[in-house]
Amino acid sequence: MDGIMDNEAVENGSEKRMSFLEHLQELRSRLIKAVLAVGVAFVVFLIFSDRLFKLVAGPIVKLLPKDSSLVFTALPDPFFIYLKVSFIAAVFVAIPFVLYQVWQFIRPGLHSHERKLALPFVVLATVLFYIGGAFAYFLVFPAAFSFFLGFQSTELKPMIAIREYVSLVMMLMLAFGAAFETPIVIVFLGLLRIFNSNQLRKGRRYFIVIAFIIGAILTPTPDPINQSLMAVPMLILYELGIRLLAVLEKRRETYQENESSGNL
Repeated sequence: MDGIMDNEAVENGSEKRMSFLEHLQELRSRLIKAVLAVGVAFVVFLIFSDRLFKLVAGPIVKLLPKDSSLVFTALPDPFFIYLKVSFIAAVFVAIPFVLYQVWQFIRPGLHSHERKLALPFVVLATVLFYIGGAFAYFLVFPAAFSFFLGFQSTELKPMIAIREYVSLVMMLMLAFGAAFETPIVIVFLGLLRIFNSNQLRKGRRYFIVIAFIIGAILTPTPDPINQSLMAVPMLILYELGIRLLAVLEKRRETYQENESSGNL
């Protein structure tokens, strides 16, 4: 199995090699389904966009002085803000279906016993994405916003524009959700034999550097504490991904041995 482009899919008991164009068509079909799912959820959440905005604004509103509030500097800002918060909610709600489409796309590149992992894959990946978003909302936001608002003084009062604030929140929640998918990405690439668990163990020191670089880029504050809020979880999840991949590699070896000996 040299990659998804060269793997064989088992369909109706017979083997079928998918061509490059068939892979592109399959990818296009999966992307359309994923986009439609997000789109349907987006339309539904537009109805509740006002409540969603209050939820998104919660972390900063709690920290603002009594005489301060969020402001908008252009007339269309509230309208586009409601679109953005509805999009965030749509992505989080549709993510299980999106991940299922991802699984269905990579499924032909896996052994038959590995194709049964669809449910655990979708459940674990969804839970990790939600944990990442919640981690940003409940831990990173209060720490980061408190840091920035700590510079206010008698002469310097905060007037936070909702456009910049919601864009920052949307970027961070999606970034942390994606970052928490680290073990899923590791397992996914490992199953396609792009690398193995031993190579990942040897590359651990390089990933430590990468994790802190990502933390420095994505976290809004320059202090190492807030940067570590993203880097440390990524390192923990990296180790989890290695362990999960090692278990699946052993299962694959056992399956291949049984297959070659005619026990299957």
